[in-house]
Amino acid sequence: MTGEVAVLGAGLHPWGKQGRPFVEYGVAAARAALADAALDWRDVGSIVGADTVRGGYPGYVAGATFAKALGWQGARVTSVYAACASGAQAIDTARAQILAGLTDVALVVGADAAPKGFFRPAGGERPDDPDWLRFRILGATNPVYFGLYARRRMAVHGDTLEDFARVKVKNAAMGALNPYARYRKRVTTDEVAASAVVADPLRLLDICATSDGGAALVLAGTEFARRHGAGNPVRIRAVSTVTPRYPTTVPDLPDIATDSAVAVEPAVCAFRESIARAAYEEAGIGPEDLSLAEVYDLSTALELQWYEDLGLCGEGDAAKLLRDGATAHGGRIPVNVSGGLASFGEAVPAQAIAQVCELTWQLRGTAGARQVAGARVGISANQGLFGHGSAVVVVR
Repeated sequence: MTGEVAVLGAGLHPWGKQGRPFVEYGVAAARAALADAALDWRDVGSIVGADTVRGGYPGYVAGATFAKALGWQGARVTSVYAACASGAQAIDTARAQILAGLTDVALVVGADAAPKGFFRPAGGERPDDPDWLRFRILGATNPVYFGLYARRRMAVHGDTLEDFARVKVKNAAMGALNPYARYRKRVTTDEVAASAVVADPLRLLDICATSDGGAALVLAGTEFARRHGAGNPVRIRAVSTVTPRYPTTVPDLPDIATDSAVAVEPAVCAFRESIARAAYEEAGIGPEDLSLAEVYDLSTALELQWYEDLGLCGEGDAAKLLRDGATAHGGRIPVNVSGGLASFGEAVPAQAIAQVCELTWQLRGTAGARQVAGARVGISANQGLFGHGSAVVVVR
C-alpha cells in the first residue's frame, strides 16, 4: 500500500442545465466541501483542478481558475486533464502531494458547463486526434459507441432490451432521492421502451445526458485529520489510473480498430477489468469486500459491463445479477445508489469527484434515504478517452 489520505470534506453543486459559468459551480462545490471539513480556504496548501476544456483558456488552467475565484492565498496549484477520468486524476495528484509531504490539506475541484446535445470534439482540423477522426470518418457520436457496446452484449451474452431498461429504472429510483441529481423522476421499463430510438438498440432513456455541475473534495493526511478532530474519517486507500495493455481485441472508441494479436497473446484481462484489478491490489481488498460501487453508466448497457469488469459477477452474468436485485438498493452489492449518470448526466471534470462524494456520504452513514446499511468499503470506476483508467477505493 502507498498509504491512505482522509476525506475531510465533500461538496456538490446540483447538476442541471443552468446557463452559468463553470467556475460558479466549482466554487460553490468547493465552499460546500470546505464547510463540510470545518476548514477555511486559507487552510488549504494545494488546489488541484480537473480541467474543463470547453471553458477555453480558464478551463485549461482550472486549478488556478478556481484558486483565483476563491481568493489568491499562495496555495500550490495543479491542473489536470484526462477526459472523463479527470476527476480521479485530480484526486490522485492531490493524494500524491499529501503522501509526499508537500501539503497537509488539498482541495480537489471539478466543474463543467456542458453544451446542448451530445459531446463533439473541439473545432479545427486535427487528423492526428483519434476522437476527431471517429467523428469525421465514421460520424460516430458517443451514442453510436454506446449502441455498439449494447449490440455486443446482446450478441455475446444474450442481454435484452428489458435488461437495459431495468438499469435505468433502478438508477432513476435512486436519483429521485438525491437532491443533487438533475433528473429526479422514477421511470418504468415501458417508459424506457417508449422513448425515442437514438442509436439502436438504445433509447433516449438508456443514454445519459450532458449536464452542468460541480464537485469538490477536501483531502488531508491522516495525522492532520487526527489533529483536526477527525478520529475515524473516511479514507482513500487506492487510486487506479492504469492504461490499456497491448494488444486490445475489442474496438473501444475513439480508437476505431483493434491491435493485431497475431504475434502477441491478448492481455490476461481487458482494459476496464484491469482498472479495477489495480485498485483492488493497491487497497488489499477484493470485490467480495465491497459494500457498494459507483460506476460510469454512460448507457444502461455499459453499467452492466462494469458489473463484470469490477468482478461483481462472472463474464456474461451481469444481467442475471441485475434481475436478481443484487445491484439495487438493499441488494448484495448496490451500484449507483447516487442515481448515476442516468440521473445526473455528464459534467465531465466533476463526475469522478462526485462519485467519491457519494461514497464518502455512504461510508459516513449520512446518505439519507439512499443509505446503504453498514457501508464500509466502496469503489468508483470510470474511463477517460485515450486509455485513461479511473477507479478509487474508499474505506472506513
